[in-house]
Amino acid sequence: MSVLSIQNVVKEYAGHKAVNNVSFDVPKGSIFGLLGPNGAGKTSLIRIITRITAADSGRILLNGKDISETLIREVGYLPEERGLYKKMMVGEQLVYLAQLKGLTKLEAASEIKYWLEKFDIKDWWTKKIEELSKGMQQKVQFIATVLHKPSLIILDEPFTGLDPVNTNLMKEEIYRLNAEGTSIIFSTHRMEQVEEICKDIVLIEKGQVILTGAVGEVKEQFKENLFKINTTQPLKSGSSAYAILNSDEEGTTIKISNDATSNDVLSEVIQSGNVVKSYAEVLPSLNDIFIKQINRI
Repeated sequence: MSVLSIQNVVKEYAGHKAVNNVSFDVPKGSIFGLLGPNGAGKTSLIRIITRITAADSGRILLNGKDISETLIREVGYLPEERGLYKKMMVGEQLVYLAQLKGLTKLEAASEIKYWLEKFDIKDWWTKKIEELSKGMQQKVQFIATVLHKPSLIILDEPFTGLDPVNTNLMKEEIYRLNAEGTSIIFSTHRMEQVEEICKDIVLIEKGQVILTGAVGEVKEQFKENLFKINTTQPLKSGSSAYAILNSDEEGTTIKISNDATSNDVLSEVIQSGNVVKSYAEVLPSLNDIFIKQINRI
């Protein structure tokens, strides 16, 4: 079942289609990567999902229902740009934002206290936003995004401005929220973060869906018959079963011929008197897939 269904969504600005007939589903309970280079249409699409702007055509369903002013309270959104009032105090601002999402003042205060203690920043209540660093402001924005316990959280470049320690802290909270049933859309251009965090992805370029699927399935789809083999002696060149691409301290990367199999390679190496220490398939990284797909457009 899908927590979010995007169906034939179109958004045009001054003759330019920022979102061009986009359709995809976000599986319920998934950490879902929304990928694409700058200007691909990711932010335009997020603004439509969160009802900041309206689509020219198409439908967006949240838990099977057309998204509405009421249903939008089930969504938490952390934008890439800072969206906080600089002159307001942290506690005052978080209470205000929580009330906009339907919490009472008492409920908001309880949730805020919980999150400030969890992030070890309970003395920030009376600090003004402008007194905080970019990373500190990002932690406050994250709290504002999740404190009303939304069923869907949209995170747009959530680790911007965070040091490694606080990045890991936020990752732990993302994993915990997801384990508790929260669906998460993770929008970024950082492929290494996507490989680490996301279960499913969609790649958008020039306002169109280029690729979508589970991360493992996508990598399988684009594999190129590459393997890493580590042997006690250097491999002999001139094999009909494989071509040697490069070698390093971890072993030799080979490309198996189309009419050969791993068994053929291993049999040939062993029969030559060599000893195989390790052998593993090399799947392409999401970054490699991303670059190849974008260059095809």
